[in-house]
Amino acid sequence: MTDFKAIETFMWVVTLGSFRGAAQKLNTTQPAISQRIAQLEREVGVKLLQRDRRMVLPTPSGRQLMVYAEKLIGLRSEMLAVVGDRSAMRGVLRLGVAETIVHTWLSQLIKSVNYAYPNLSLEIEVDITSNLRTRLLAQEIELAFLLGPLTAPSVSNRVLCDYPVGFLASPSLGLGMRQLTVHDLAKFPIITFPRKTPPYEVVRSLFNRPDLPPIRLHASASIATVIHMAIEGLGIAVIPTAIVESEMADGRLQLLSTDVQLPLLTFSASWLASPDTVAVERVAELAANLARGSVIVDAPPQARH
Repeated sequence: MTDFKAIETFMWVVTLGSFRGAAQKLNTTQPAISQRIAQLEREVGVKLLQRDRRMVLPTPSGRQLMVYAEKLIGLRSEMLAVVGDRSAMRGVLRLGVAETIVHTWLSQLIKSVNYAYPNLSLEIEVDITSNLRTRLLAQEIELAFLLGPLTAPSVSNRVLCDYPVGFLASPSLGLGMRQLTVHDLAKFPIITFPRKTPPYEVVRSLFNRPDLPPIRLHASASIATVIHMAIEGLGIAVIPTAIVESEMADGRLQLLSTDVQLPLLTFSASWLASPDTVAVERVAELAANLARGSVIVDAPPQARH
């Protein structure tokens, strides 16, 4: 009798185009994947997959089976989500995160996931949005919190939050007493996000004007480095104010008053649509509620008063 494991294996081999990808997705070995496919082909009595030089493709019979496989796996996921308890959500979810989220509410999300779904593990990678997008489309991660929403086929998005971007500097620079123009700001080195990010391009275009001196733009993939450089008085940081609330509260950084308007940074949860995305959608829902400042899971009993 055909079991769900074999059908699920077949679905992921077709979806990912390789036995290796399916093995990684299902946390098993390639020989185990091959054995399940061989067993499934014996049970249905037809060949389901064919290999070319680059990837594994379904045969005509395999394409027919894929329609039913997606329905079955989708119904199973929906059933477990509705009638199962929290411990039924298990496995590993590969999560890609922009660093702004790391410095705001990621730790709260991890705590919420640990409580809501104790058998679900997170593998977290921190990177810039362009790299996260590439990894998501290559199915190397399953969920991404990044600047978005993404516009790509089969990508689902959920807007998480908007963060205002400000000009921040050490009080030692003496810039907090008046409103500053772009000409005032251009006299100092500017410290911001790395190249190939939307914030970097906004800052570069802002100061790339013939009436301004050549820009001294320091770009870093590490927000912690950007913050440290600003605290040390090495320049003006252009970053979301939400990530330096403590530094502003204790006086190490001050938000400068300027006549420059910068666009908000909109972050979204993005994932590829597939029949088996219940865990991804649940974590995205947790993230959306955290980003809005409300947690949808109850506190553990020992934390209640």
